[in-house]
Amino acid sequence: MDIAQLSNQLNQTLYTLRYGDNPAELYEPIRYIMALGGKRIRPLLVLLSAKMYDEDVENVLLPAAAVEVFHNFTLMHDDIMDKAPLRRGQQTVHEKWNANTAILSGDVMLVRAYEMLLGIAPDKLGKVLTLFSKTAAEVCEGQQLDMNFEQREQVSIQEYIHMITLKTAVLVGFSLELGAILQGAPDSDAEHLKQFGDNVGIAFQLRDDLLDVYGDKDKFGKQVGGDILSDKKTFLMLTALEQASPEQLQTILDWRDNTAAGITEEKVQAVTAIYDQLHIRQQTEQQIDFYFQEALRHLEAVQVPDERKSTLRSLALQLMERDS
Repeated sequence: MDIAQLSNQLNQTLYTLRYGDNPAELYEPIRYIMALGGKRIRPLLVLLSAKMYDEDVENVLLPAAAVEVFHNFTLMHDDIMDKAPLRRGQQTVHEKWNANTAILSGDVMLVRAYEMLLGIAPDKLGKVLTLFSKTAAEVCEGQQLDMNFEQREQVSIQEYIHMITLKTAVLVGFSLELGAILQGAPDSDAEHLKQFGDNVGIAFQLRDDLLDVYGDKDKFGKQVGGDILSDKKTFLMLTALEQASPEQLQTILDWRDNTAAGITEEKVQAVTAIYDQLHIRQQTEQQIDFYFQEALRHLEAVQVPDERKSTLRSLALQLMERDS
């Protein structure tokens, strides 16, 4: 199973998509964000899942592209809420145009994603649309919880895992479930693939949390320590708050909300030092491995020959070992 070939098919499909023309201010931002690229992991997972059941994935290409359009819609709106200046190294849509345009363009992307699913065979369409709507709402729920947590003094690790499950993982799970459904896989296989994706998605976000603190700045593509600087309640921070001694806790609290000019590097170093004292990096890696092993358990339960799972397993392993 050739990932490069599947990626090429996917990119060709994405390239041919037409979102609309007038007014140009509405549609140009969509073409802009879709042209920024990215890993295209979610639509690729749709195709890899589908290919386990049928070599011909022509009928799956447009639904896979719909997942990518939806994902980019969420990014466009998230960037507005996060006031993010850059996306994939380029200006975000709301910076290049304005927030109102980004909201409207994102709305159209959601509409187009639904339209792109309408070509699915009638016997599968209702189920897919129901699952897609459920997933879309869960992604929004996860984003709202993330914003809620910014205003709360205390957030539990369990609450954080629930939030990233909704915000990040469920779309990964849906992508794998979608590919299986479209190719007529047994319901049990589709469910195991969804659970595989959910757990990979959680592990993927925990890896992102880890790289934000311990990643190579040149490879990670954004400022290392950004989560610390913005006082974000990641798995690392919440674990540290839970396990810190009174002295360590006071140090973290003293640095929290400290936005004085020139303290950037000092703040990151001080909090990271406490992480090191508490072995937070190792604990995070253990959690990543826990969810990855849980994912593999579900992949093992999928009733297709092992050789048909090998590419999906390898891709998941690459995601877990990534340094960017």
